[in-house]
Amino acid sequence: MDKILSRKNLRERLETLRDEGKKIVFTNGCFDILHVGHVKYLNRAKGLGDILVLALNSDSSVKSIKGPLRPVVPQDERAYIMAALYMVDYVTIFDEDTPLELIAYIEPDILVKGGDWSEDTVIGRESVEKRGGRVVIIPQFNESSTDHPASTTNIIKKIINAYKDDE
Repeated sequence: MDKILSRKNLRERLETLRDEGKKIVFTNGCFDILHVGHVKYLNRAKGLGDILVLALNSDSSVKSIKGPLRPVVPQDERAYIMAALYMVDYVTIFDEDTPLELIAYIEPDILVKGGDWSEDTVIGRESVEKRGGRVVIIPQFNESSTDHPASTTNIIKKIINAYKDDE
C-alpha cells in the first residue's frame, strides 16, 4: 500500500507537501486492536490539518511498552489496517519506545495525543513548539456501557473474562 512509507520516504513526501502549504499533523501509538475510540480520535486529529501521519509502534516497541503478550496483531497487519482508514494519509513504523527521533526528523506542524496525556508530558512537544508548531490533546471517548474509555486493554480484558465465564 503506497500510504505505508519508510521514515526517509515519508520525510521526502512531507517536504513536498509542506512546500505546497499543507499542514502536517502527527500522531503515534500501538493501535493493536482497532476500536471506535481510535477512529474518533483519528477523525479529530485529521481535522486539525491537511495531512495526517500515523507513526505505529513496531512489534518490538509494543512488547517493550505493553509486555510480552502484546501486540495481538503484528505490525504489518496493523499498518495495513491503519493505512486503509480514509483519514490516515501516511503510516510509518518506528522501533523506538518513543517517537522523539521520528518527530524531530519529519518536523510536523501539529503533534496530537490522546486525553490520557497532559501537554507537558507529550514526547516531542519541545521539538514541535521550537519550530512554531503546536500540541493538541484530544479527550478520550467513553464508549462502553461501563463508562470506561474504549481501549485495547479493556477489550482484551473483556475477551479474557468472557472465556473465563464460559469455563
